[in-house]
Amino acid sequence: MNIALIGYGKMGHEIEKIALDRGHKIVAIIDVNNVADFDSPAFKSADVAIEFSTPDSAINNYRKCFEANVPVVAGTTGWLEHMDEVKKACAKQGKTFFYASNYSLGVNIFFTMNKYLAKIMNNYSDYDVKMEEIHHIHKLDAPSGTAITLAEDLIKEVDRKERWNLEVEEKKTDVAIHCIREGEVPGIHEVIYESEVDVISIKHESKNRKGLALGAVIAAEFTNGKKGFLGMNDMLNF
Repeated sequence: MNIALIGYGKMGHEIEKIALDRGHKIVAIIDVNNVADFDSPAFKSADVAIEFSTPDSAINNYRKCFEANVPVVAGTTGWLEHMDEVKKACAKQGKTFFYASNYSLGVNIFFTMNKYLAKIMNNYSDYDVKMEEIHHIHKLDAPSGTAITLAEDLIKEVDRKERWNLEVEEKKTDVAIHCIREGEVPGIHEVIYESEVDVISIKHESKNRKGLALGAVIAAEFTNGKKGFLGMNDMLNF
């Protein structure tokens, strides 16, 4: 499979290594210094583009991919206010887009655990719930896309919670998300239920970026030849 990489930081390098190990070919690498290469024959020859860039550049990268008719596997977070535009392009223009807030298999198992626990805790109003996420100092968005997914899934199940809020619980109906940026931490997410008598929590800690990179390459393999808006639920069938 021919793969184009958009964004060539630490994640881009890790994805490149895994893709080559799995027998794929990297036909184009686009970073901040060569965005004109979106119009190149090499980029247009890609079966799939894997995109890990920055929140500010993501949506324009996706538009460029759609113009070149190259399917996208998107790993950038912090751009979700443009999601309707992307979904419309898939539905009305026949484009292909795979999005996940986190490509780690372990995190997606964690998502499922979070939803199951939230269904249980909906019946126990003595417990309040909050979240904490820790990432490396280079991460530009806060809270993380993974934390937002966890919070939104929780809110769907827990009737007494209506929205998430960064750092503080302004109302009892809020889920506060505490964000920490330190060192080179790949990612830690914890959901915490606390009452006057005890604490129940679930936690996922990434050891490195390899799980994310492998998941993104597997998503690209899954996306190749498909149409429409896709996600981890389509691929993993949890």
